[in-house]
Amino acid sequence: MTSFVFKGRNKQGAQVTGEREAGSENELAGMLMAEGIVPTSIKDSVTDSDQAIDWNELLKGKGKVTLDELIIFSRQMNSLMKAGVPMIQALRGLSTSSRNEFLKEGLEDVIRNLEGGLPLAAAMQTRSDIFDNLFMSMVHVGENTGQLDVAFKQLADYLEMERETRKRMKQAVRYPLMVLIAISIAIVVINIVVIPAFASFFAKFDAELPWQTRVLMATSEFFVQYGWFLLVALVGSIYGFIRYIDTEQGRFRWDRFKLKAPLVGGIFERIALGRFSRTFSMTYRTGVPILQALVVVANAAGNAYVAKFVNEMRGQIERGETLTRAASNSGMFTPLVLQMLAVGEETGALDSLMDQVADFYEEEVDYDLKQLSDAIEPILIIVMGIMVLIVALGVFLPMWDLASTMQG
Repeated sequence: MTSFVFKGRNKQGAQVTGEREAGSENELAGMLMAEGIVPTSIKDSVTDSDQAIDWNELLKGKGKVTLDELIIFSRQMNSLMKAGVPMIQALRGLSTSSRNEFLKEGLEDVIRNLEGGLPLAAAMQTRSDIFDNLFMSMVHVGENTGQLDVAFKQLADYLEMERETRKRMKQAVRYPLMVLIAISIAIVVINIVVIPAFASFFAKFDAELPWQTRVLMATSEFFVQYGWFLLVALVGSIYGFIRYIDTEQGRFRWDRFKLKAPLVGGIFERIALGRFSRTFSMTYRTGVPILQALVVVANAAGNAYVAKFVNEMRGQIERGETLTRAASNSGMFTPLVLQMLAVGEETGALDSLMDQVADFYEEEVDYDLKQLSDAIEPILIIVMGIMVLIVALGVFLPMWDLASTMQG
């Protein structure tokens, strides 16, 4: 047995810390989930803190199990639970039919933990690389209320909405990214292929060239001579950036930048807030206490900057503030949304009104995506016009001068 130090949140959302003995980190995580504690950090008491296991990492749709596979799994579990198939038999059947070896291995681990006496949520927690905290919380509530089939149906519905959200995010960046790639390729081709051809032509006449042409030729020469260095620097910069945003500080700053970026920042913000609203509605509807629901929502936000505000909201609620006041203090929500939150708290229909908030944000995202191309096209035309003007002045001015000299 090994001694582990853990941190987590109980059913009321309060932070719980302690030290216990267990055979492994996964075994302790299962024990805590069985007690209604969502673990946020587990580490060996004799190791450094940087070896802590992060149980909050969202892995939905990442790694070796895709979002589509989780949706299918949830739909199948809903049907099997509704039909009254025993839990272990249902999981064993899904494991046998799964084409994903990683998911199959995970389900077999879950089955072994179920046979060892753990409840389903705790058994799934031992495979947090497949099932995240949102999944755990929903299954835990479904077990306690005897409505596992409903829990899996809600999970499937939520994951399908999450898939649509990710599609929206890809649409938000696809067009600007294509424009930047096209402009970059054009600049490289002009400097490596076009300008050197004209430079060799002008060199034959030994004439004084306009300053625009000299600038173009100097830029082209730099590209030709140091092209490999620029390529290595670009690849190194991309690699360094990816490593940086894998850190906690880097992820936070990158997520904050995405929400404030020109043109697409507002879209990313509304996508994140729509995801927050939808997740909160689903967890609150199933009976998860509001403080614990906010813990789950912060993990599911998909944006470290938004998660920071959600955690601050939770802290204010712990100190006695209402949800509406905490949301207002966060500065994230529009007055219309705050009014809907206030009505939801007063009428007890917070879950349905949060669904309406999510619908509101998603409709705005759809509208913004349609307007994005209209906003980018003038910018693209201006950039391409400037590029054409520079090339025209640099290439054709000396040709006109040469033609005038020959005619004279």
